Amino acid sequence: MSAHPKIWFLRHGQTEWNRAFRLQGHLDSPLTDQGIAEAERQAQIMPSILAQKPDILVSPLGRAQQTARIALNGAAFQTDARLKEIHAGDWQGATRDEIFAAHPDLAARDPAPLEIYAAAPGGEGLAAFRGRIRTVLDSLTTPTVLVAHGLWGQVLRAEVCGVEPTEAGRLSNRQGCVYLLEGGSERILEAPA
Repeated sequence: MSAHPKIWFLRHGQTEWNRAFRLQGHLDSPLTDQGIAEAERQAQIMPSILAQKPDILVSPLGRAQQTARIALNGAAFQTDARLKEIHAGDWQGATRDEIFAAHPDLAARDPAPLEIYAAAPGGEGLAAFRGRIRTVLDSLTTPTVLVAHGLWGQVLRAEVCGVEPTEAGRLSNRQGCVYLLEGGSERILEAPA
């Protein structure tokens, strides 16, 4: 668990579709004003991290790119397609309420968002998603900043901290902070109030 270098994980700020409870997956929507403010809060945390000259990898999806441009204060970064959010198959673009109305059996289980995405017909599924994230983890050789997505971050953090993959979706999923992953545990870094 603790064999990985230090990681700073940033989830993108709130998007229009986050606010509407609409599944994005590999689709995209822009940051809301709140999402921009969340990226600006991350920018307050990042100077001392960036001073350590970490590698920086960012999802190619627009919401992560927009967050990175704000939160990283203009620092150069590499885009890595492996950091894309889980693909939600036929449910991408649908709202949670639409999915629950069509699948009351799923709604009755009170699923976490990760469980909804993992159950999507034609989607990536949890095992493949976890495998994709493990390839990123296994490729890291130096301290690294990762800017990606909420469910991506939950599975990453579960892997680093030894949480069962089936429980990853119950981990916190905050925006506007930085998750520091080191030595098999996590700590949340926040901007001063």
